[in-house]
Amino acid sequence: MIRVVVQEAPIDLAAEFALAEAEDAGAVATFTGLVRGDDGVTELTLEHYPGATERALEALCAEAVARWTLAKAVVVHRVGPMVPGDRVVFVATTARHRGAALEACAFLIDRLKTGAPFWKRERRGGDARWVEARASDDQAAARWG
Repeated sequence: MIRVVVQEAPIDLAAEFALAEAEDAGAVATFTGLVRGDDGVTELTLEHYPGATERALEALCAEAVARWTLAKAVVVHRVGPMVPGDRVVFVATTARHRGAALEACAFLIDRLKTGAPFWKRERRGGDARWVEARASDDQAAARWG
C-alpha cells in the first residue's frame, strides 16, 4: 500500500503511524521532519504544484516498495506557512525486516528533497527569501543511484 498526502493541516503522528503498521510486517521505520528555528527563522512557507507533487511522491514510494519489497510506504507532507517546531514531513516504511524498512525510509527522505516539486520560503522577522537547493541534498539523493 502506498499513501501520499500533501496537506496544510498539522500531521497527526499517531494516526499516520497506525496506518503504516501491517500485520505481516516485522518493522516500521519512520522519520519526522520539523521546522527549524535556527538562524532566526520565524516562519517557513512551502508551496507546491498540486497534482505533480503527489505524482512525484507516489513514484518515489512505488520505487521504494519495489526495491525493498515493502508492505507499505507513507509520505505525508505539509504545505503552507509553518513555525519552528511544526512537523513538515512524516515518512514511514513497513517491511518484513528492519534493514529493508530503514533503508527504504532513508531513500524516501533523501529523494523527496530533490525529487518532488516543493518551493521553500523562510521568514526572519520582516525579511523573507526563497531557499535555494543545497548541494548536500543532491549528494544524499545521488547515493541511491
